[in-house]
Amino acid sequence: MYLPTHFEETRPEVLQQLLRTHPLGLLTTLGPHGLEANALPFLLDPEPAPLGTLVGHVARANPVWREARTDVEALVVFQGPQAYVSPGWYPSKAETGKVVPTWNYVMVQARGRLRVIDDVHAARALVTRLTERHEATQARPWGVSDAPADYIDALLRAIIGKYKLSQNRPAADREGVVQALRDSGDAAQQQTAQWMEAAS
Repeated sequence: MYLPTHFEETRPEVLQQLLRTHPLGLLTTLGPHGLEANALPFLLDPEPAPLGTLVGHVARANPVWREARTDVEALVVFQGPQAYVSPGWYPSKAETGKVVPTWNYVMVQARGRLRVIDDVHAARALVTRLTERHEATQARPWGVSDAPADYIDALLRAIIGKYKLSQNRPAADREGVVQALRDSGDAAQQQTAQWMEAAS
């Protein structure tokens, strides 16, 4: 990933919060037919500290668990809020005119070797944790006993993140973008404004 230093986010607690808020990651692996991408929900185990381990599962019918190479790193991409940024939102546009459109977004990449665990008990424990995490807000939570027993776990390590939130712009320009995003009425743009304020 191209990562200018002013957009780099390295604080584990900030990176981990994005993974908890947006747990659907795009797992990219190298297999016999080239690159494969699978969108999967992940959980983040805190060990080993400070970055932890990503844990996910796939159905046994998904060939990724058999075909993905384990001798090279896999990549999981998590995306948070994102929004278009108009040059008209920068106060510096009137001063210098040296502004262009851009896109603000929050992204975390996790890289590591894929480890497949083909164990019914481990799979059931993982599915139980995922279910409890995501069903907690439901009026009538779905029970893990409804799930097939043959799920597979995948573990990934070493998290790196990119938070591109106008950190390279002067404070007045960042404030202009935040205000415009807040005023937009669009929920995703308002979320991006919140992330921009937190990153300042």
